[in-house]
Amino acid sequence: MAAALRQRAPEIIEANKKDLEAGRAAGLPDNILDRLTLTEARIDGVATGLETVAGLADPVGQVLNGGILPNGLELKQIRVPMGVVGMVYEARPNVTVDAAGLALKSGNAALLRGSSTAEHSNTTLVAVLRDALESVNLPADCVQLLPCHDRASVTHLITARGLVDLVIPRGGAGLINAVVEQATVPTIETGVGNCHVYVDAHADLDMAEAIVLNAKTRRTSVCNAAESLLVHKDVAKEFVPRITKALQQESVTIHGDDEFAQQPNVEKATDDDWGTEYLSLDISAKVVGSLDEAVQHIATYGSGHSEAIVTNDVAAARKFTTRVDAAAVFVNASTAFTDGAEFGMGAEIGISTQKLHARGPMGLSELTSSKWVVWGEGHTRPKA
Repeated sequence: MAAALRQRAPEIIEANKKDLEAGRAAGLPDNILDRLTLTEARIDGVATGLETVAGLADPVGQVLNGGILPNGLELKQIRVPMGVVGMVYEARPNVTVDAAGLALKSGNAALLRGSSTAEHSNTTLVAVLRDALESVNLPADCVQLLPCHDRASVTHLITARGLVDLVIPRGGAGLINAVVEQATVPTIETGVGNCHVYVDAHADLDMAEAIVLNAKTRRTSVCNAAESLLVHKDVAKEFVPRITKALQQESVTIHGDDEFAQQPNVEKATDDDWGTEYLSLDISAKVVGSLDEAVQHIATYGSGHSEAIVTNDVAAARKFTTRVDAAAVFVNASTAFTDGAEFGMGAEIGISTQKLHARGPMGLSELTSSKWVVWGEGHTRPKA
C-alpha cells in the first residue's frame, strides 16, 4: 500500500488539486484548505506511516491476562479485532490512508465516509489502496469508501447496529457531536483540542518561549495546536512582554486578559475566547496567580485533549500531571507531540478524548477488543 501511494503520487496530487480548486471557490478557510492539501512530501509521510504500522507487532492474539485457576481451568484473555470499523471525517485525506492501514493491520474492515470537499482525493486514494490489496490476493472490500454527497450515508453507517461494530467521528465539534448523539453503533469520541501551555513560576523562560511558539505556530490547523497560554504571576513581568513580541513576530493575534492587554496590539479577551479552538494564528493568554488557578482554568475551559506545563519544579510538575484531566499531559514539551506517529504507533485513527476503552492517540491496540478463552477437562460447576 505504501509503495502504491508513492508510485501513484502524481495521480493523487492531480485529484487533490480538483478538491483544492473547488474548496477555494467555495470559500473554505485556510485551516481547512491546509488539512485538505496533499503534496508529494505529505504522501510520502503517510506512506512512511503505513510502513511503520506494517513493522509493528500484530495485536490480534496478544495475551492480555490469564493463568490457571485452582480448579484447573486455564484462562487466557486475548486481543481480537473489532470487526467493521466506520470512520466519519471531514477534509482530511490523510485519514483515509491512516484508517485503512490501521484497520487492516488489526484485522478489521474499514468503511470510510469522508466529506465531499475531499471527494476526488479520497476516491483516488481508496482506488490505490484497493488495487494494492488485490495485488497481494487480499479482498479489496477490506477498505470501502461510502458516498459523500448524501447525508443519508452517514445516518445509515452510524445506525447499522449489528453490521458495523464501531464508529469513529473525526473532525470539528459539530460533526463529532452529531455522530455521538445520533449513533446507535458504539462510538469513540475524538474531541476538539483547546490545548493549554502553562508557564510555571519555576520555568526556564527560554524553554517556555520555544515550547509556546512550537505548540502554537508549528501547524495551526491541527487539534494538538496550543490555543491558550497561562503564565504564573511570578514570571509575568518578564515573560508577558517577551512572549507577546515573539508570538506577534509569527503573526499570532493574542486575545489577552488585563495584564496581556497592556502590551501593544493585544486584543482584550472575551469570555468566549477562553474556550475557543481557533485552528488559526490566534491564542488566548492569561496571567494566573498559582498552579492551582491554572489547573482550575484548564478544568473549566479545556477539552480533555492535551495540556502542558513548563517548569523546573518537580513537585509542580507532579501536581500538574496528577490533577489535570486530559488524554495527554506534557512536562517541558510541546503539545504538538500528541500524535500517533510521534507516540510510535506509525499512524493514528484519531485522538480519543473520552475515557472508555481508548484515550489519547488511537493505534492498533485501540482497534481491538478482547475475549476470554477457557480450557477445561470436563469441568462442570456445582449447582447452587
